[in-house]
Amino acid sequence: MAEKYELRRFRAVGKDSAAYAQGTAWLRGVGIGFYDEPRKDEFVDKIMAMYQVDNREMTGVYQPDGVAAHSLSADVPVATFATLRKDLNIGYGRQLEAQLVTAVTVRGTHRRQGLLRRMMTEDLAAAKADGVALAALTASEASIYGRFGYGVATFERSIKVDTGPRFRLRHEPVGSVEIADRKVLLDLAPEVFARVQRAMPGSISRQEAYRLRSSGTLGRDGSEDEAIRCALHYDAAGCVDGYVSYKFAGWDAKPYTMEIVDLVAATDAAYLELWQFLGSIDLVERISWQDAPVDDPLTWALEDPRCVESSDQRDMLWLRILDPLRVLGARRYSADGTLVLAVRDSLGFAAGTFALAVSGGDATVTPAPDAEPELSLDVADLGSVYLGAVCPVTLTAAGRITEHAPGAALTARIMFAVERTPHCLTHF
Repeated sequence: MAEKYELRRFRAVGKDSAAYAQGTAWLRGVGIGFYDEPRKDEFVDKIMAMYQVDNREMTGVYQPDGVAAHSLSADVPVATFATLRKDLNIGYGRQLEAQLVTAVTVRGTHRRQGLLRRMMTEDLAAAKADGVALAALTASEASIYGRFGYGVATFERSIKVDTGPRFRLRHEPVGSVEIADRKVLLDLAPEVFARVQRAMPGSISRQEAYRLRSSGTLGRDGSEDEAIRCALHYDAAGCVDGYVSYKFAGWDAKPYTMEIVDLVAATDAAYLELWQFLGSIDLVERISWQDAPVDDPLTWALEDPRCVESSDQRDMLWLRILDPLRVLGARRYSADGTLVLAVRDSLGFAAGTFALAVSGGDATVTPAPDAEPELSLDVADLGSVYLGAVCPVTLTAAGRITEHAPGAALTARIMFAVERTPHCLTHF
């Protein structure tokens, strides 16, 4: 059925290009898929400019034989798909380029035609042919992407923090926090985040939209968000190593709440001291944050950890391994040892048996088609354990990994551990 549709791939172009309308019509298709309100032309122009900076590739699915009378015009795709490439921190500061998949929609009237499968498999094949070793996405629905070989690799949660009299941290400041004009984040946010990118497993380099949104330059409606405020953290030498942008929820919200727009800290001290600042804001009784880490130092630094109310813990980053030899060989491991992994892949990109040998933290990976596997697993489960956030022992207990050699799952758990719990602050 998918053959009756036409797939077109194209990059974002400037407004002076004749192909600009193709991109704006594609963006309308995305908005239909995610139930967005129609965007004003100025907002669309800003989005397309950001896509140019990120070198985003857009895919649209079209009806070449024409559309039904009175329906949406033929230039609005019935399905959309987009990719961009950014670096993923795979532990111990090592970076690996990833194909980020986003803006995936299929119009309800054109589902069950194989459109998603066609877009996804063709894109994964093209990425692998281009030398990209893994892909990543964030999933609006958890049941969709496992069949394409994606596995959950990081988690996040929403928190509400009571900043009343109980809010006290066991931390003596080593730096300082100062209020700043929000626009300084246009330059400072990428610089600070670059340090986080080098230090945080699971982190993905950010797209252009982040510095614009964090600074209030681009609000949700496309105009400037004058309500956003900004504070910077300075280390003992006076260098900025963290920031928080935040917004008051309004006097009608009870208790009075400050919402974190973006909180980025390159050091543990910066993180806690930014929280000390947030906890000291006059008249505010609660801080809310939608992108908090699950394994959060804040909880353990508080004298009363029950100040933190956690909800909506959820999967965040999903990984799809395309080249096991490169992906496994790129990592640094927390323990030396050997493992033979038999990887299943229904799409055929990563199937095979691989011998992993680690010495001094560095890996040698070789195809081992005749070797007896110690662990058998789907490529999605390999994606889950790759960053150390999902335990191979747990997946074995769940029946997702088969252990052929006693203790092999525990060996994998120890080897695949990273220096701290992975967390991804970049949505895409």
